[in-house]
Amino acid sequence: MAMLKAALFDLDGTLIDSLADIAGAINEMLDGRGWPRCEVELFREMVGDGMDRLVERALPPHARTPELIQTCVEEYRANYDKRWQRETRPYEGITELLAALKARDIRLGVISNKAHRFTVPMTEHFFGAGCFDIILGQRAEVPRKPDPAAGLEVVQALRLDPKDCAYVGDSGIDMEFARRAGMTGIGVTWGFRSERELRENGAHILVARPLEILKCLESAG
Repeated sequence: MAMLKAALFDLDGTLIDSLADIAGAINEMLDGRGWPRCEVELFREMVGDGMDRLVERALPPHARTPELIQTCVEEYRANYDKRWQRETRPYEGITELLAALKARDIRLGVISNKAHRFTVPMTEHFFGAGCFDIILGQRAEVPRKPDPAAGLEVVQALRLDPKDCAYVGDSGIDMEFARRAGMTGIGVTWGFRSERELRENGAHILVARPLEILKCLESAG
């Protein structure tokens, strides 16, 4: 049986465990304004919809005005710029998975709702500049996931059919994105969201360890 031709990945909660640094940058912003901090575990439900929504969710209700949200986004961005390498690490087994996929000539990509200005340097820092064929973070001119626009952009760039691609992620947004883009949705249970959320949003396959994805690509091909 032929394998799928491409494995496309979410970033936070899928390839890298970035929760502590995201929480640290948000809480630094909140501390500076004298507002209550957010517990680190709360960020599991707060991330995934882009930077603006993340910051809005972290702010106290009285501060959620458009102008103040944007000011706080800039503060968060500056904080995150300084700290994203502190505690963030690839999940165990991810580096080995990517090497195995490349050895099988599987095309690799990243599609994230994290800002593009962070997605590219972070992916290249943790996995090397030549690891992925294409890396796309959130850009102002492209709707964020679960809108399929970025996925269709990637398959066009790779000259592939969506049905020949898997999208690997840890959230319901990721699974809805895979479905709407016409890809096989592989949900990972080591990330930020629950197995139930993945199932309810249409995951075709669930995996508990990165190297299981190799078999998934073969069985779905």
